[in-house]
Amino acid sequence: MVPGEHSSGGKQTLLGISKRGNSYLRRLFVQGAPSVLQQRHRQAPALSSWLAQLLARKHQNVVIVALANKLVRMAWAVLCKGEHYRAPVLAVST
Repeated sequence: MVPGEHSSGGKQTLLGISKRGNSYLRRLFVQGAPSVLQQRHRQAPALSSWLAQLLARKHQNVVIVALANKLVRMAWAVLCKGEHYRAPVLAVST
């Protein structure tokens, strides 16, 4: 499952989860996302705050698919780079 991409003029735009590829794997990510959402207080602060902001604006089902998309991107990056997972950190604005 590679995230869809549309690039033009040096600007990279990542799209949602594509319908190509393994539909079973895509279904597993979407079905697993509600449990991550339910346990968001245990997640990294950056992911937890992102989820809280998204839930304030969007319906829960939309947030679940967005979270599944984010989880796929994280898993894809870890597999491609061959590194261990590092929790995202909050950006500090000055």
